[in-house]
Amino acid sequence: MPENTGNIAPLAWQRYVEEALRRRKAEGLTQKHHSALAGVSHPTMAAFERGETTLTLAKALDILRVVGLVDEPTEGDTQARFVRDAFERWRNLVAPLPQDSPARFPNGWYRFDYWLEGDLKMSELTAFERILEKAVVRKTGWPPFWLPTREAIQPREVDGLIECWLAPQGEEVERGFNDPAHCDFWRAAPSGRMFLIRGYQEDGAETFPAGTILDTTLPLWRMGEVLLHAEKLASLLRKDADTAVTVHFRAMFTGLRGRVLRSWANPLSDLLVEGHGARSDEAVLEAKFSANDIESRLAECMLPLLTSLYERFGVAGLSLNRVEAEVQRLLNSPISKERRPRR
Repeated sequence: MPENTGNIAPLAWQRYVEEALRRRKAEGLTQKHHSALAGVSHPTMAAFERGETTLTLAKALDILRVVGLVDEPTEGDTQARFVRDAFERWRNLVAPLPQDSPARFPNGWYRFDYWLEGDLKMSELTAFERILEKAVVRKTGWPPFWLPTREAIQPREVDGLIECWLAPQGEEVERGFNDPAHCDFWRAAPSGRMFLIRGYQEDGAETFPAGTILDTTLPLWRMGEVLLHAEKLASLLRKDADTAVTVHFRAMFTGLRGRVLRSWANPLSDLLVEGHGARSDEAVLEAKFSANDIESRLAECMLPLLTSLYERFGVAGLSLNRVEAEVQRLLNSPISKERRPRR
């Protein structure tokens, strides 16, 4: 081992693990909540607390960052705090609801977050909300980051951010839809940071029990819509047309255990891929793209994300051609003919 001639002490890994565990318990976080805040899988979190050193440094830093053990003033750290605060805000909003409320996503949820890197315009919140309205991508009847206008569920300014919670049916809220897929919570920062959490559309169906399937095509449509949203928001925020903007994207799917991969929502799709029961309960997918050509390269962007997700269900060998065919259905889709959300 080389002689330590500097002033930096060797990394006492086990002490960091023990301190992170102590802080997690002191803050009343379960392993599952800690992993969700860090954006890592529950098994990764468990491996960390066992002191295993096979984790990547990035995953370990994500875990340590949640409990304040990383002093790292980087853009990635800023996004991690943004996501952590948004997730905590959502947890506080749903805490008073009954355990089986659809807005608590009792059978699992998925969340997307992204941040834009580049020379961007900074706007006041009122102007930024108008930009968000222009950035909505309507490929389905319930687009991500939708801005309703009804008082009970319209976006609000909270802590210098724009946030929207589509609260479930109750004494103060009248809803046309009251299932997990229509109880979104999202947050947006004028610097180009976005967060969305939503329940599964499959869990609101009446033809099979909640928590038993993951549709083959819906992850592509949902992730595709968010990436198209990122491209559009980047075009509205960049200072000039020649500004290069990068999209840093992450998706997290939870509640996968007990589900099988099935083609359900789009029976005419070319993406008729079906798999076995999920091998893990969670999936974390990460990527970064140039915001200038996401739509033209959407299938290429989606292929590694879908491949990683499908692998949880024992599916391998997904081809670009099959993804391209479904992407074209998404890009050419008019607004869904189903009843539009009440604004």
